[in-house]
Amino acid sequence: MSRKPPSRDIDERELEVSGSAHAAAGVTAVAVSMKRSLEQMGVRRTAQSLLKLNQVDGFDCQGCAWPDPDPEHRHTAEFCENGAKAVTEEATLRRAGPGFFREHSLADLADKSDYWLGQQGRITEPMVLRAGATHYEPISWDGAFELIGRHLNGLASPDEAVFYTSGKTSNEAAFVYQLFVRAFGTNNLPDCSNMCHESTSVGLAEVIGIGKASVSYDDVLEAELIVIAGQNPGTNHPRMLTALEEAKKNGAKIIAINPLKEAGLVRFKNPQRPKGVVGHGTGIADLHLAVRINGDLALFQAIGSLLLAWGELDRDFIDQHTFGFEEYAAHLRALDWDLVLASTGLTRVEIEAAARMIAASGKTVYCWAMGLVQHKNGVANVKEIANVAFLQGNIGKPGAGLFPVRGHSNVQGDRTMGIWERPPGHFLDALRDEFGFEPPREDGFDAVAAVKAFRDGHAKVFFGLGGNFVAAMSDTAVTEDALRQAELTVHVSTKPNRSHVVHGREALILPALGRSEKDLTGGQPQRVTVEDSVCAVHASQGPLPPASSHLRSEVDIVCSMALATLGDRHSIPWAAFRDDYTEIRHRIARVVPGCAGYDEKVDQPGGFVLPHPPRDTRTFPTEKDLAIFTVSPTEVLHVPEGRLLLQTMRSHDQFNTTIYGLDDRYRGIKNGRRVVFVNPDDIVGLGLEEGQIVDIVSEWEDGSERRAPRFRVVSYDTPRGCTGAYYPETNALVPLNSKAEGSNQPAFKSVIVRLEAVVGEQPGEGRPELSEPSGAAENGRGDEEKRHVEPFHLS
Repeated sequence: MSRKPPSRDIDERELEVSGSAHAAAGVTAVAVSMKRSLEQMGVRRTAQSLLKLNQVDGFDCQGCAWPDPDPEHRHTAEFCENGAKAVTEEATLRRAGPGFFREHSLADLADKSDYWLGQQGRITEPMVLRAGATHYEPISWDGAFELIGRHLNGLASPDEAVFYTSGKTSNEAAFVYQLFVRAFGTNNLPDCSNMCHESTSVGLAEVIGIGKASVSYDDVLEAELIVIAGQNPGTNHPRMLTALEEAKKNGAKIIAINPLKEAGLVRFKNPQRPKGVVGHGTGIADLHLAVRINGDLALFQAIGSLLLAWGELDRDFIDQHTFGFEEYAAHLRALDWDLVLASTGLTRVEIEAAARMIAASGKTVYCWAMGLVQHKNGVANVKEIANVAFLQGNIGKPGAGLFPVRGHSNVQGDRTMGIWERPPGHFLDALRDEFGFEPPREDGFDAVAAVKAFRDGHAKVFFGLGGNFVAAMSDTAVTEDALRQAELTVHVSTKPNRSHVVHGREALILPALGRSEKDLTGGQPQRVTVEDSVCAVHASQGPLPPASSHLRSEVDIVCSMALATLGDRHSIPWAAFRDDYTEIRHRIARVVPGCAGYDEKVDQPGGFVLPHPPRDTRTFPTEKDLAIFTVSPTEVLHVPEGRLLLQTMRSHDQFNTTIYGLDDRYRGIKNGRRVVFVNPDDIVGLGLEEGQIVDIVSEWEDGSERRAPRFRVVSYDTPRGCTGAYYPETNALVPLNSKAEGSNQPAFKSVIVRLEAVVGEQPGEGRPELSEPSGAAENGRGDEEKRHVEPFHLS
């Protein structure tokens, strides 16, 4: 008979991660990051890199896109635990040179875990996989570029090539990359935004005219209320906690909306402050709404209906700056509260408490991340948040606005530079006028369409500028099979990853300089630029010597590839761009909107902020020249009996597809990743037990199923009927056709699943030990080498 297990509640777990980490003895997060950094980089490199991280004269963090404080308010150590992990991954002394690839065949590498692959160190030379070969082998740079050019020029159409971009790519590299791709003749420019905030970009562009945050860093500090929906800052944007702490000190209230009650939104210990080391820290969320997965749209509609009923509206803003209010108000007046309560899993009392806090605030910032956008109705979710903000005029004034927090350091900058499969006509016109060729006008492939093109034989060459496309995409088996149909796969990378072992007939790995490294391309120091979540652009220049003399910068790689493929076609000065990035910035200034005087502006300490009409002047470049209220149907995602709603998510020892380690100490997990978090009442109701091994099986409307094997059941404080597990292990459960309406973004959240007990395994066998959450994570290369056999215990 099943017994109800104890819920692993995090109410009493205090987050000890630094928003701006300082070497405070005894603080868990700093101890963890320092231990890892010293082990992999040594004392000197640790100091050289971390003390330059996020500094005006240093380099931008490779992690998230959280904005920096003004230069005068930055700490000596302006980084978080996960930022230190990101630097350590890049600046490690471990090397994966030609000997590594001689030792390990592709079959051997394919059997390793993603964590093991990433721990092997920096790739030191260009590597090629010849047709039919079992091992990668060295190739010269000239040989690599010749191979790429030969494949590209041999295609029947430029549209048979796909050019993917990671969100870490600099503005300069992104600009020349999209220039090369369009000069080659295609708009096939999928990027990682297609898989993360694409629903935000689409939704905001429709209702405010620009798909970016309408706030500044100071707006967060000045807000009276901050609403954080579908976001876990403690793991995914840890430096945000310092801003939240400062906002709380200034009197702000915070509402957290998330199925899981995450440690980072409960309490924060800041090592920059004495009380953060020895005291109880700062309580963060004043109200936590444990919304049912996919209940956010109904929740914000309910809040909007209450504000409307109570008359808590900014009529001047609505009358002067918006369109569609009457239709929206009519929808709210007819709102079915039974549907709302069923969809959200909340009580009316809880929803009214949140609405009262919003009504009482004169300045509210709305923050969100993947928990809102990776749904089939992700675009509608974004529009619904905007609706509520419009009701009280919370845009275009200090201390208020819409804040989608980006998860990769330059994903927003890449899009600004033209990395987009659906470029606007005015951008293509500017390229034509500046460079003298006619860019292609047809939309290209996004990430989902790219996989389908390879699957169906319509694409032949895949080029990835950074990232780990295979691991990041949905429908893992289909994605892997599709990429194997390619004639050539090319990955610009720093370390081994899953995409290197899922290859075309021929394959290249091109090792690039990291952001922490000195770039002396062209015989002179080069700098690059990036854009953060609040449209601030600033310079980045690494302090460390390169991991290998064979590494090249992303700009160098792109320009050299262009020369090998296009030659002097269109008379674009690729060699000049490669030798002096200033020349690229001069062209950015003439092509990209808002970038006039670009090179001069990034000379300023802290750089400059791009224009944003809704934020700056309350003007809205939409089809109505106004902010647009929208109406979306109130829906309940019905789940069959005995099934759960799964959300995929990160562990604390992870950044996107990069696995730093096998611990998730804020959720009490140590030395493993194949866990599924389940409400204790659901464990009993499903006839399972804590620690039992199950397969997670997703079920779809067309009758198809997908299976992710061997996950251990962990009791956790999540709403009834809701469960969570880490990606990329669970990406296999999401088919290509499960995507957001309007944005084509994979719907990694709200996946209907069943948990099947593994036959032959008794629930008590190998049951993990339950104890208090550990204060410090362990790090090492690990013994786990198989992709599906990773031991762990709960700590």
